[in-house]
Amino acid sequence: MRDLVAGMKYLVGGQKWVGRHGRWWGFGMLPALLTLAGYAVALVFLGGWSKDLADWATPFADHWSSPWQGLLRDALAAIAFGGGLLLSLLTFTAVTLLVGQPFYEALSAKVDETEGGAPTPPESPLWRELVIAVRDSASVLVRVAAFGVVLFACGFIPVIGQTVVPALGFLVSGFFLTVELVAVALQRRGVPQRERIRLLRARLGLALGFGTPLILAFLVPLVTVLAMPGAVAGATLLARDLALDPVRDAAPADEQEQEQESATEPGSRPAAGNSHTTP
Repeated sequence: MRDLVAGMKYLVGGQKWVGRHGRWWGFGMLPALLTLAGYAVALVFLGGWSKDLADWATPFADHWSSPWQGLLRDALAAIAFGGGLLLSLLTFTAVTLLVGQPFYEALSAKVDETEGGAPTPPESPLWRELVIAVRDSASVLVRVAAFGVVLFACGFIPVIGQTVVPALGFLVSGFFLTVELVAVALQRRGVPQRERIRLLRARLGLALGFGTPLILAFLVPLVTVLAMPGAVAGATLLARDLALDPVRDAAPADEQEQEQESATEPGSRPAAGNSHTTP
């Protein structure tokens, strides 16, 4: 429960941080605004062409009598537009993070700078960082889709499908939204995606307390635009908690055991009465 509350505090703390640094709030909104404009144009085109798409997909209905032909094609056009709208809601945050990678990297670095103890970023070209971001986002989408299939199937269970399953859906989405948002700060600390997920699973309450309220707010794209800079700032604050010692925390357990074993080997520790290690 303490971690759950702490996650919410990081979410609020990130919004407060951008509130105190108004220039960075406006700077962080630019990627979300660009993505929103692109999605709006795509949905307008989809709405305009959905009827033609339905006509093209149903040549067998050309000779159907009224009203069956119109009902079928109108239903397909509505399904096509609704599917596009749903896809835009599911992918908006991931695409915004990809579009805004340089913006959010700068914002996250500024948060680290103001809070102290900023890490030295790895020396890698921007194109490589973008490739890693695309790969990690695709991996997250695949995981979310896999959970979505399972939850969709469970949705047909009476009572549970209408109560527990939707709640689980929001929790799963909130967890993976946190995974995506902390990626900006943890990637700069050299923590790969697999270890980011492991760290967040170990602090599940923290991840859910941060991501679940955010996923509910992000159902409204305009709120996403306004809240995204604060979400990145809050995720950076959360990442600082997760990775107080990023190298040590990110190392797999077997590597840590090997380090402990090597530290106890006779030649690796000083002899009794000698404060220096034997060369």
